[in-house]
Amino acid sequence: MNNISDLKMNRAAPLYQQIKELILQRIQNGDWQAGDRVPTEHALVAELDASRMTINRALRELTQEGVLVRRQGSGTFVGPRKLESGLLEIRNIADDIASRGNSHSAELLRLEEVPVPSHVARLMAHKEVSLFHCLMLHSENGVPLQLEDRYVSPALVPEFIRHDFSIETPSGFLIRTTPYSRADHRISADMPTAEQRRLLRLQEGEAVLTLERHTFIGEDMITTVRLFHPGSRFAFGGTFTADR
Repeated sequence: MNNISDLKMNRAAPLYQQIKELILQRIQNGDWQAGDRVPTEHALVAELDASRMTINRALRELTQEGVLVRRQGSGTFVGPRKLESGLLEIRNIADDIASRGNSHSAELLRLEEVPVPSHVARLMAHKEVSLFHCLMLHSENGVPLQLEDRYVSPALVPEFIRHDFSIETPSGFLIRTTPYSRADHRISADMPTAEQRRLLRLQEGEAVLTLERHTFIGEDMITTVRLFHPGSRFAFGGTFTADR
């Protein structure tokens, strides 16, 4: 990292603010990518010749602003970059429902550790013996809206299996705690399984709209999820503004 004296800084600003600007410059310049681990407070104290209290404040404020993400026991990381606007943006369904002024509720159907399914194994750069599996039904004002079928890497998110998902959705937890560097998406219309038809209360012959998303840090898969929605009660949408 460049020293503060090497950068164009606002010299009238407090030192912690100058350090925040330095870190933001490193991220904006591409020196630090989403998911990269930030040097420890001890390393930054030595490198920038600043007090630990000053470094801690800079990192704490950047974390509160969503620029950095702190993971207990692992360190501080560059937070996730924004994906494309609209339907490809990674969002928490509970927040989406609340933004419409409606009530979100969820039923945790399964939370378990299982052998790696064959359709997931092909996504993994480093093979793992097992994955965490979560199946959750999300409802809006009591009406089923989304069936979430998710697999998560125990190596990258060991605390996932122990989290209380009665107070936070899996997507909300992962957005908050686990930075990613890329996400791949696929949208399709499919005929439902008997379980999907029952849980989502589908009409006879009704299709499910499926969003399949694989999220990575580097080449390592953090999570893969299939989000199933009732075709008659859900539509993907959003606005994309092109650069001019």
